[in-house]
Amino acid sequence: MEKTSYVLEFEKPLRELSKQLDGLRQQSLETGVDLAGEIAAIEGKIDSTQREIYSALTPWQRVQIARHPRRPYALDYVRLVCEGFQELHGDRQFKDDQALIGGTAFFEGRSVMIVAQQKGRDTKEKIARNFGMPQPEGYRKALRLMKLAEKFGLPLLCFIDTPGAYPGIESEARHVSEAIAVNLREMAMLKTPSIAVIVGEGGSGGALGIGVTDRVLIFENSYYSVISPEGCAAILWKDGAAAAKAAEALKLNAATLQPLGVVDEVLGEPMGGAHYHPEQAAETLKDALSRHLADLRAMEPARLLDSRYERYRRLGVFEEIGAGR
Repeated sequence: MEKTSYVLEFEKPLRELSKQLDGLRQQSLETGVDLAGEIAAIEGKIDSTQREIYSALTPWQRVQIARHPRRPYALDYVRLVCEGFQELHGDRQFKDDQALIGGTAFFEGRSVMIVAQQKGRDTKEKIARNFGMPQPEGYRKALRLMKLAEKFGLPLLCFIDTPGAYPGIESEARHVSEAIAVNLREMAMLKTPSIAVIVGEGGSGGALGIGVTDRVLIFENSYYSVISPEGCAAILWKDGAAAAKAAEALKLNAATLQPLGVVDEVLGEPMGGAHYHPEQAAETLKDALSRHLADLRAMEPARLLDSRYERYRRLGVFEEIGAGR
């Protein structure tokens, strides 16, 4: 297991074992005593503990992994799976929203359009990117780039990673709900192949505003939900501290989404999460994008629109009860 400077609460047993392992290795170097047996035993314990922890993650623990500060963000994946990314700025109405970025790139030698929600690493970048919460101008910029992609026949790749659209007064004043609603309508009718990937958080309409695509992929430790666990807890239990209980009730587990048709594929992650081996996670993503793009590129525009329409019509589960019951 590679080390990160940030350890989640449920990972602390692994950190303690890693410290023991480092101590034994240092002792062996300093004293010249062969401690290979003891080192092998600790390594075996680390391996078994890893499997025990990560094979039985609760929904709330997966949410914590999705929010891990070292988890790869959208631009990390763009850098790892694409070439020649050229960012395009502004919505041509108000300003440039750095929480929602986009531009052209090459994927496997062919041009694509990127639209992505981007969080920040340090405090300065987090503030500049509004903690990954786009405002209306972000969604309008995204729509401008989507229309450019349609005009030039470029497949659209959307990277979702947001706790939700920004709910502040200024965002409401500039009609964030209208901006998202317009995106839902226009993406449903976009005459170019489109794929969305939830790489971290997929919260509410803020995620859906760039998520009405032909295919939706999600990493196994990401989540896609109508509301954040904290928001749900505040409504149902009047206490944001009940977030773990809310995550359980919301079934925030990527594997539950595929049988419902909400997502088309769940992408596996390295042991412990994508932040331990970003390159490995990127290879998994690249393979999935390649397969799905090949399928979508083979469709005529009319067939593409029909398929997208049918995909969203099939969402949800219901039961019909006869008149006699």
